[in-house]
Amino acid sequence: MKKIVGLSMVCSCLLFAETIKLDNIVVYGQSISTKVENISSEDLKSADLAEALAKSASSVSLVRRSGIANDIILRGQKKDNINVLMDEAKIYGACPNRMDPATSHILSNNVANVQIIEGPYDVEHFGTLSGLVVAETKKPTKEVSGEVNLNAGSYGYKKASGTISGGNDSVRVLMSVSKEEGDQYEDGNGHTLSEQLDNSIASGVGVAGNAYAPSKKDMKAFEKTTMMSKVFINVADNQELRLGYTLNRSDNVLYPSTPMDADYDDSDIYTLGYSIFGLSPYSKELIFEAYKSEVDHPMSTRNRVAGATSYMTNHVTSDIIGAKLKNVMDLGAGKLSFGVDASKRNWDGEKYATAVATGIQGMHSVSIPDVDTKNQALFAKYEANYDNVNVQMGARLDDTSVKATKAMASLPATVRMENDYNALSANVLTTIKASDTLSYFIGFGKSSRVPDAKELYLGTAPLGDLDQTSNYEADLGFDANYDGYGFKTKLFYSVLKDYIYFNSAKYVNIDATIYGLAMNAYYDFSDALTLDYGLTYLHGKKDDALAGQSDTDLAEITPLKANIALRYQQAAHSLKTEMIAAKRWSAYDSNNGEQALPGYAVFNVKYNYKITKNFDITVGVDNIFDKSYAVSNTYKDLTLIAGGGDVMLLNEPGRYFYTNLKYTF
Repeated sequence: MKKIVGLSMVCSCLLFAETIKLDNIVVYGQSISTKVENISSEDLKSADLAEALAKSASSVSLVRRSGIANDIILRGQKKDNINVLMDEAKIYGACPNRMDPATSHILSNNVANVQIIEGPYDVEHFGTLSGLVVAETKKPTKEVSGEVNLNAGSYGYKKASGTISGGNDSVRVLMSVSKEEGDQYEDGNGHTLSEQLDNSIASGVGVAGNAYAPSKKDMKAFEKTTMMSKVFINVADNQELRLGYTLNRSDNVLYPSTPMDADYDDSDIYTLGYSIFGLSPYSKELIFEAYKSEVDHPMSTRNRVAGATSYMTNHVTSDIIGAKLKNVMDLGAGKLSFGVDASKRNWDGEKYATAVATGIQGMHSVSIPDVDTKNQALFAKYEANYDNVNVQMGARLDDTSVKATKAMASLPATVRMENDYNALSANVLTTIKASDTLSYFIGFGKSSRVPDAKELYLGTAPLGDLDQTSNYEADLGFDANYDGYGFKTKLFYSVLKDYIYFNSAKYVNIDATIYGLAMNAYYDFSDALTLDYGLTYLHGKKDDALAGQSDTDLAEITPLKANIALRYQQAAHSLKTEMIAAKRWSAYDSNNGEQALPGYAVFNVKYNYKITKNFDITVGVDNIFDKSYAVSNTYKDLTLIAGGGDVMLLNEPGRYFYTNLKYTF
């Protein structure tokens, strides 16, 4: 196939709310984008970005897999249905079982802010189907500055991190390092990760071989070392060069609800950016961005009873290299951005057995058939203001190929080893400012994403012939801000054509619908005391039940999630109390492994005291009442420990105390 040349407030009282204050919600067409501020300063519990986002945004749900390296769901979507970037670098984890999602390779202590765009309103990046999450990392400063953090918490958690930045008018440099480790957390019933697994096996969920070996039952849950470095160079008065490198080394990460654990999880992310400003009347800014990310992830049964004499390893790697060239210019009453975008991802894996006594490996076999995903695209977007109306529109033309280059014994002879996809994505978003305090918005968009290697080639007798998924979505809402209080409401309706879905044996294309409501609000009782709250409701349905099934509920649709936070800040003291809550799951895909999760309400408190100009201390308690609960369901697209028709649920941590001492200069 020819390649592209050149490349409303009443409902909010039903439950609780969200911890994002509305003045932290920034505009993309006056309402589509949410910005979670000050991640590195606000979320001190660990480097787990997924947990930080789930606590901060009601539209984000957590997929609990371990003590760290967890996954997120945005508006009922996860995996390739949402796009996760670190600055402009696209990241793919290596594990087909989502032990290392993209968020696990981005460390919260390096993140300044996170931008979340809900819906198909991004045309600059490959694969944004239903949402975009961009972690904006810290930038180097000209003044010499930095910080050192020492953190300790329950369940043997220890962390040390430091950042230093400085430079001059020509060169700015930043360096950040961290090291952390944690024992197995205990849930609200006092059970460690190993004990939760033992209890499941005792109840008939799983077999004896899934249990941790006696010598491994008390091992640490994870160890992690990270480093981030950046250099910004002013090549000329109107030119800037940006270089970055991020290293992540995670060792011995336990995943008790799956048959394997991660021996290690290493990633290296390289970034390069170059900007030229005021090049000509037709180029207000010319931007070149390039990146490369590499992930190395072996997982094995070496910690389990089944691996006592011979353990299985599935060693998978993932890497992606990409580049984008974008030009920005003034056009009429607005600004036009256009450019080209290209990337190539490789996903490869092999599995083998190792004899414990000798260390000799058995015959290697293919687990992921060395799959290349190549994308080339043209994109353009335009924004203009006409009196009290703001209009944004964008379009993207994609040409993508997905090719497997290795044979697999499990693949039938009829499997398609290469697929070509073309897609046109487009959106328009209009915001009307009715007054100084009230605005309305409405948006329409269409976007697509191609299947990945797991969806095409893993499972029972896959054919490698999946169609790409397309999202046709409408969004509308309003935003009101008055003196001391404000609220925002968003409604969306998403029609998913050829949605890629697991059917207990392999992935298939289906048609489905997701719709929902999100509300956020704040109220300032005084200059020192503020109440923040928000709520997200979702509902998802398949158009028709899968073959041999009767359930039309979509998986992983968190029914009603909300938070409420009360913040007090006076002089050197700040106190935050919050409640995070969710409704009981009454609609779930029982045919594909999901369960009826109970509702919950969890209370947290955090206090910060600024001791001096340079020193401050934070103490906090999460899950004050030591509640035992689970937040993520058991959809069968993950390989989880199962038996007797049930699947193991992994409970959240119980009562967790933590403290952080920070020195800034």
